[in-house]
Amino acid sequence: MSETRPFRLPQGGRLIDRAWQLPFRFDGRHLRGVIGDTIASALLANGQMLMGRSFKYHRPRGPIASGAEEPNALFGLGQGGRFEPNQRATTTPLVSGMILRRQNCWPSLEADLMAVNNWLSPLLPAGFYYKTFIHPRPFWKHLFEPIIRRSAGLGRAPKDRDPDRYEQAYAHADLVVVGGGIAGLTAARDAADKGGRVIVLEQNPHWGGRTPVDHEGGQGVIDALLDDLRGRDNVTLRRNTMATGLYDHGYLLARESLADHDPNQGIPRQRLWRIRAGHVVTATGALERPLSFACNDVPGVMLASAMRDFIVDYGVAPGQRIVVVTNNDDAYRSALVALDAGLEVVAVIDARPQATGPLPDALRERGTPVITGSGIARVRGTRHVEGVAICRQDGDGHVTGGFDCDVVAMSGGWSPVVHLYSHCGGKLIWDEGPAMFRPDPERPPLGADGQGMASATGAANGDLRCAGELERDEGATMPVWVMPQNASYKARSKMWLDFQNDVKVSDVELAAREGYASVEHTKRYTTLGMATDQGKISNINGLAILSDALNQPITQTGTTTFRPPYTPLTLAAIAAEARDDTFMPLRKTPMHDWHSRHGASWEPVGHWRRPYCYPRGTEDRQAAINREILAVRRSVGTLDASTLGKILVKGPDAGRFLDMIYTGMMSTLKLGKCRYGIICNENGFLIDDGVVVRLSEDSWLCHTTTGGAEHIHGHMEDWLQCEWWDWQVYTANLTEQFAQIAIAGPKARVLLERLGGDIDLSPEALPFMSFAEGELAGIPARIFRISFSGELSFEVAVPAGRGLELWEKLHEAGRDLDVTPYGTEAMHVMRAEKGFIMIGDETDGTVIPQDLGLGWAISKKKPDYIGKRAHARSHMTDGARWRLVGLESLDGKVLPDGAYAVDAGVNANGQRRVQGRVTSSYHSPTLDRPIAMGLVRHGPERMGQELEFPLPSGEVMKARITDPVFHDKEGARANG
Repeated sequence: MSETRPFRLPQGGRLIDRAWQLPFRFDGRHLRGVIGDTIASALLANGQMLMGRSFKYHRPRGPIASGAEEPNALFGLGQGGRFEPNQRATTTPLVSGMILRRQNCWPSLEADLMAVNNWLSPLLPAGFYYKTFIHPRPFWKHLFEPIIRRSAGLGRAPKDRDPDRYEQAYAHADLVVVGGGIAGLTAARDAADKGGRVIVLEQNPHWGGRTPVDHEGGQGVIDALLDDLRGRDNVTLRRNTMATGLYDHGYLLARESLADHDPNQGIPRQRLWRIRAGHVVTATGALERPLSFACNDVPGVMLASAMRDFIVDYGVAPGQRIVVVTNNDDAYRSALVALDAGLEVVAVIDARPQATGPLPDALRERGTPVITGSGIARVRGTRHVEGVAICRQDGDGHVTGGFDCDVVAMSGGWSPVVHLYSHCGGKLIWDEGPAMFRPDPERPPLGADGQGMASATGAANGDLRCAGELERDEGATMPVWVMPQNASYKARSKMWLDFQNDVKVSDVELAAREGYASVEHTKRYTTLGMATDQGKISNINGLAILSDALNQPITQTGTTTFRPPYTPLTLAAIAAEARDDTFMPLRKTPMHDWHSRHGASWEPVGHWRRPYCYPRGTEDRQAAINREILAVRRSVGTLDASTLGKILVKGPDAGRFLDMIYTGMMSTLKLGKCRYGIICNENGFLIDDGVVVRLSEDSWLCHTTTGGAEHIHGHMEDWLQCEWWDWQVYTANLTEQFAQIAIAGPKARVLLERLGGDIDLSPEALPFMSFAEGELAGIPARIFRISFSGELSFEVAVPAGRGLELWEKLHEAGRDLDVTPYGTEAMHVMRAEKGFIMIGDETDGTVIPQDLGLGWAISKKKPDYIGKRAHARSHMTDGARWRLVGLESLDGKVLPDGAYAVDAGVNANGQRRVQGRVTSSYHSPTLDRPIAMGLVRHGPERMGQELEFPLPSGEVMKARITDPVFHDKEGARANG
């Protein structure tokens, strides 16, 4: 094929195959690249240097980097459900037929009307929206805020359904190496020699990192390592796999790209790996830093290493006349590569007073001027570099000369990629020599041995270290944070740090003058490092400039927090196949199919589906609920309670442990007895309740709410593993091991006795709040005398595999008793008739036991429990807290759940003041009238007072404060 692209070099490009052209479209233009191109290299090959606009000022932007750190070259990619915004051109492989769309500009990339912001930049400094748009107040709400919100964000969110498939996979390894360069592959080989299971993850489609680009013969070394590793059964190599986060206990998340932007392969688009590693080695290399000089954001200004990559990897010249500006020797490699490609290197501008050594000398031998002690005063050009003006680095920017050029290749030194190390708690130290933060061997992640290895506690020990760089014969790097060092304010206001978010040197210095001494505050005030690249190439320069402005060492300033993910993860990859019918695993009790056959109307409760009610014939749901309640009150009903949490707590310290978990005393519970208990978090707020049973001397069974089983088990394990790790306690979630059936109503004992067995069900042998074990209807069973309905009630637990058998036998034996299955809503109404609280209705994360009249469930004998200190806070003991009461509707209508009772006056925002809210509200068929419970300020002291509840329709309902127990206040019915 004939080569017609303006900037495709006639030869070179180790990653491309020139024989295969790939058509693609960019903003309506039909262009061509070749196999192996990225979007960025293909656009550069077509002469397209302008690839984006900055966020705030809409300044023209070209690519500055060649990897995941690129902040400028972002595009909307694809169509319909496959459209994705903010796709990084430097890491996205070109695919035939690809459609690219510009972002953050209108009406076009070349002519963006929002570029007027650039001329208004003096009015839009860091934090301008905090200071400018405060008054007049109505303008903020109706003018400024809507404009800012519409302007926020890059790209447009996709609207159509994503048609692609995603999957998740799990792996375990003795060692995971992150990074497929020479350091990573060498570490993998050494570990494989010892016989362990090794996984190597490389973010790019090709192996070797910078070695093949920077070192003659480097590809041969990489190929030899790969041949060795591929021949080993204990080594797995994965390309196109980005390690996005490293967590405690050697837990690693990684995204593998399988068929990104190419839907015709018939395989999942991405795979999210969840990996447990014994050790993790991060061989993630380093990122080159830019230099801060005036107009360093003009398209055509890029990192020296990026120019080198485009030339060597893709056979693309970003320009023909190149000026290199640097403070280190590595940039000379880029100059030599450009010369080898037939390009003109006009000059190298080196900020250091002297530049000696093999690399500078090699460039001088080829006739390229090397100008030391100098820097760039400014870059000429708007949409493309046209030239540079140079000055003394130690001066104030006085121009001493200049050059015409179309590319400026800059290098401000290198910063190790320490993100994964920092994710799991590793600390950093400032290394003055190369001017960079690197892992501190004295402060590695939890459990370090002081040798750069970090291990986390737990069953899997996750160790981590940072691989060192290859030795190079290079001169020292001279830190250069501002070029020139005494530049004027006008020049500093054109020196960009965060190229996407338009954060300049002057913005960081302004933040320091205005008192933002914390690096985290400065970050948020200026938005430094908050762009889609997360500050990968801007943060270190920003930290150094902030330190200079505060007149303190950079070690005192510190770094911002490195948080996962290292690069963005799509929500689809996180969800994987959890969509549609598989969005959430459906948990079924052993009686689930029976409920379906008998007309159950379902209610989602966590991952479970529970029968809400069982409509018969033409009944609506309310009629079915009323029938079920009356059946229980008059005869007998059955409830599938298998979903309730059942947590076994066992061990010598189990009683001591439960005394801390529950507010009441559980260690003194006698064998065979039950006790109601409530659980608070460390802030004192009620999070769950249930009945605790003493099974044996060292074993307790804790019942929880359906939605709380996993949460409370996790709560227990959190305290055991993190606080009381030396206590001898074992917990197990047995929720699905047992089917549990509530048999409630005046005829409950009669029904159970008909089944036969060896358990004495008499009131004397099995009194209220006790349990017995034995055999029922030929099935091993535990029978608990507990009640949530207020009626005589037994809860029977049997092995899950025999739950349906017992359920069917109950209904067969109780046919003449009109035994009636009842659902969750009947259960809720009956418990409200009795004034029993329910987690999630009477609680909302801010309610304490005392608010609900449950002070009696808090032990005054024991010294401590989780939440005890919080309960002593002044806010918790405030007599004005809302407390539980009953509410009697005055007009015979059911109060709406969540309705607020208004108080006199209005708040500062103009809204009515409130003094309470409805927590539960039902029609009671037992009483044939509405009932409700609510939380009301000073509620128990205001019996008989009336409250008003305004509704959205404009109607105002009234209710009288009453006792929350509406039925059988003496509790006689619970004993039959």
